[in-house]
Amino acid sequence: MDTRALEERIADLLRVTDDLSDTVMAQRKEIDRLTARVDRLMRREAEREAEGTGGVFLGDERPPHY
Repeated sequence: MDTRALEERIADLLRVTDDLSDTVMAQRKEIDRLTARVDRLMRREAEREAEGTGGVFLGDERPPHY
């Protein structure tokens, strides 16, 4: 490979590295956002259970008043 081809290859690799870094950063932000959401949902469900209103009604189960 000549010098020009190596420079082009290095430039391409740097672009790919930057793109991958941006992708990883975007995924990290999304993971953080989803983790915070799951934490909020877990806290809300724990509060419901503590209040005694956390029961889940499944369509094939009879409600307790039957």
